[in-house]
Amino acid sequence: MEKLIESIESHIGALSEFTATPGKGTTRLTYSNEDLQARQYIKEKMKETGLEVQEDGFGNIFGKLEGTLKDAPSVLIGSHFDSVPNGGAYDGPAGVVAGLEVAALFTQNKLTPKYPLEIIALVEEEGSRFGGGLMGSRGIIGSLSEKDFKNLTDKDGISTIDAMSKIGLDPSLPKVRDPKTMKAFLELHIEQGPILEEKNIPIGVVEAIVGLTQLEVTVQGQAGHAGTTPMDRRSDALVAAAKIIAQLPDLAIDEGVGTVITTGRLNVFPNGANVIPDKIIFTVDIRSGKEANVLNVIRKTKELIDSYRDNGIDTSARQLLYIQPKALNTEVRSLLKQKSSDLGIPYCPINSGAGHDAMIFSDVTDVGMLFIPSKDGLSHCPEEWSDARHLANAVQIFYEAAKKLTEAE
Repeated sequence: MEKLIESIESHIGALSEFTATPGKGTTRLTYSNEDLQARQYIKEKMKETGLEVQEDGFGNIFGKLEGTLKDAPSVLIGSHFDSVPNGGAYDGPAGVVAGLEVAALFTQNKLTPKYPLEIIALVEEEGSRFGGGLMGSRGIIGSLSEKDFKNLTDKDGISTIDAMSKIGLDPSLPKVRDPKTMKAFLELHIEQGPILEEKNIPIGVVEAIVGLTQLEVTVQGQAGHAGTTPMDRRSDALVAAAKIIAQLPDLAIDEGVGTVITTGRLNVFPNGANVIPDKIIFTVDIRSGKEANVLNVIRKTKELIDSYRDNGIDTSARQLLYIQPKALNTEVRSLLKQKSSDLGIPYCPINSGAGHDAMIFSDVTDVGMLFIPSKDGLSHCPEEWSDARHLANAVQIFYEAAKKLTEAE
């Protein structure tokens, strides 16, 4: 156990070095230089474990331990390795590291699986560079079209294709994966909330994941001189956007507990101190465990946005992402609970208020997910931290579950 904990800490520490903001949290945007450094590390560790390494046309990484059954579907274990700006070292990488450790245990114990074991590291789950989020997993299952993928650009207008090519990735490689090649998907993630820590329970077996949507809102006005344009002659896009944003929280509150709304990104153009803003682009993130609540808030948000089309102001909203609430596979959940009990590791059922790649894979294969506690419930910040001992518990559970799912001998 101590050796496993030491190995986990080493992996997490190494990956945390690949950041554009040293000393100020992890900033590792998709297809950046930091992405390249992290993927080189992950691929190297996969090869050291004896896995056959490949990348797809999105830059997702796959490390495969072949099984004895010909053309059999794989048991996948992994998570994402991108980050939010100035985020933590555990959100995503903890799940990739868990997969690496499970594969290492298979190799160390000379286990031969019937069904292949694949460790995967996914791109752009956060959506921090190209928006929408869950890009790698959506691409794999085919819910992100080739056209839409190629049309994605970052805030500087750089396309996914150009960004991939800059770090030596090949966007012409196969992208969509046949669901018949996937037997199950397991993902370990930090909770990103306070429940497990407050209950002093080291493992959460995820029952369901919230539904979510993301909108990109554009408010168009008219630029003008900050000193010479009278107040009654202005079409100030930022003032209109601010009024919209200020009313959004009440839309979620009206739906009751469990529904949340967030304005996460706001860009002001032309962004001059003495210029009236003529265009504002901001995102709206809406989540709830009940799909009806998500749909209600989407409708009310669009009605609110439309109501500000007046006095030289135009508004529009584009839906970047829509995912229904997802209940995870009952058989895989039962298997994870059984293995937790067999190992003497306390657990509790838990729902996820955050979106994860697991919710995407649940459309095409059997999915199981474990949470480990987050210190003080913090995530998406430099203070994000989880105990490597808890991560080791999850690795042991996944190892035992993976032996069963691959029928390893």
